[in-house]
Amino acid sequence: MQDKSYIQKNKDLWNKRTEVHVNSEFYDMPSFLKGKNTLNSIELNLLGDVKGKSILHLQCHFGQDTLSLARLGADVTGADLSEKAIEKARDLNKELALQATFVCCDIYDLPKHLNKKFDIVFTSYGTIGWLPDLDKWAAIISNHLKPGGKFVMADFHPVVWMFDDDFNGVGYNYFNSGPINEVEQGTYADRDANLNSEYVGWNHSTSELLSSLLNAGLTLKSFQEFDYSPYNCFRHTEEFKSGKFRIKHLGNKIPMVYALEASKK
Repeated sequence: MQDKSYIQKNKDLWNKRTEVHVNSEFYDMPSFLKGKNTLNSIELNLLGDVKGKSILHLQCHFGQDTLSLARLGADVTGADLSEKAIEKARDLNKELALQATFVCCDIYDLPKHLNKKFDIVFTSYGTIGWLPDLDKWAAIISNHLKPGGKFVMADFHPVVWMFDDDFNGVGYNYFNSGPINEVEQGTYADRDANLNSEYVGWNHSTSELLSSLLNAGLTLKSFQEFDYSPYNCFRHTEEFKSGKFRIKHLGNKIPMVYALEASKK
């Protein structure tokens, strides 16, 4: 049986992060409240026109992308592990007079908290690295998709997670070799924040990811790789084009993001 002690540790991390993130320049709450859509072209191109569509957003943090989907006319539900994040998401939903729904639970327990099928299941940027079992994750995606529905995902490339924090060399296994226990100072959204947190993560290879989706009965429609990140969340980056970031000394030599679309029959 999977050791579940990681859940509380990671929940504590994201509760602490949320309090910092909502006030950070990285998440730029003033612009969001004025109407900025926080979704990127990478995922928007795969999502297509979401007006009138039902969408489940997995690991939604405090809901900016979820609420951006609601602003585009989607009937959207966000789910996340962190109580602080979901509390903030619900507050924002009320403040903006939107109709999104938010569920707080461990993602593996979602079917116990949500009995609904969706046109689209969506997840993005920094998600599966917090999960030990992708087969179980993919089964939940399939469970919540309507027949003919689609799964859309954009995330940081597994090659990125091989490197040490300064991108000077390979520090981690490309393949899933078990839990990675780390201690974090600050946070990607504010490296000077007064945070000192432990967390547990997992690296997942591309083959592990795709196999989990195929084994859950999904059909892969597209898979793309990008040589940049739309977020300035890594060390030693440069913005070579507006909203596009690379590791300065690596340039375009490594993939930084992938995106995929899969469908359910």
